[in-house]
Amino acid sequence: MIAALTCAAGLLLTGTAHAYPIKDEALTKNSLYSAGALAETECAEKPVKDGDRTSVKKYLLGILDCLNTSWQAHLEGAGLEFTKPVVKIYSKGPTRFCGSEIGKDWESYHCPQSRTIIIQLPKYVLEDTGDLYLFHLMNEIYTYHVLDLVGIGEAYRDAPYRNKTEMNEQVRRHSLQAECLAGAFLKSVWSSLDRPVSNWNHLLKVAKERGDVNGGDRVYGKSGNVAYWIKRGYTTGDPASCNTWTASASKVA
Repeated sequence: MIAALTCAAGLLLTGTAHAYPIKDEALTKNSLYSAGALAETECAEKPVKDGDRTSVKKYLLGILDCLNTSWQAHLEGAGLEFTKPVVKIYSKGPTRFCGSEIGKDWESYHCPQSRTIIIQLPKYVLEDTGDLYLFHLMNEIYTYHVLDLVGIGEAYRDAPYRNKTEMNEQVRRHSLQAECLAGAFLKSVWSSLDRPVSNWNHLLKVAKERGDVNGGDRVYGKSGNVAYWIKRGYTTGDPASCNTWTASASKVA
């Protein structure tokens, strides 16, 4: 199962990572990096069963509550702004969102202008609910909201680039940062989930497969780099370790 998680970043193109300086301190020295590790909290997962759309929706909304609680405490504790995102979950979502056509083959989108997250639940998402896939579906798309709250999202969208190669690298830096923050949140609640290590391994496998979507275009980064940033966030539990904007080009290829 491969996630089609996308933020409202415009057209995703392809190209080889190219080393060049990103100078905007909203990206490279953001206050998020000095706020410390996420505090360990509990996240009680709601019961869910395969094929049951209602239970899946309740499960996702339960994870949303955990995310709101954790990130609100973290950001406000560091003197940063926090507002909850608007979240809408559909059986069949819209084909137009955030001012753009999005087609039908998607699972989640984030709109920075309205601070809205939408999630679509096609049948295949409902078929295997026992692992961490649903958790990550909500967790990762939520991190785009966090990035917008701290100014990284806006700075990313305003960042200049000289060509498509540099644009693609910025898309990957943004996407991989979201993966890393999702890993950090997972670390902060892991002890309360009562999950086997096999679930974690499966999640990494799915995430690595995303590195090869679209025929190997690597719009989300190489499979090894996707796994690297999720594991980095999980290992440290600290958003400071998720500063992809100062990482070498090879780590965001």
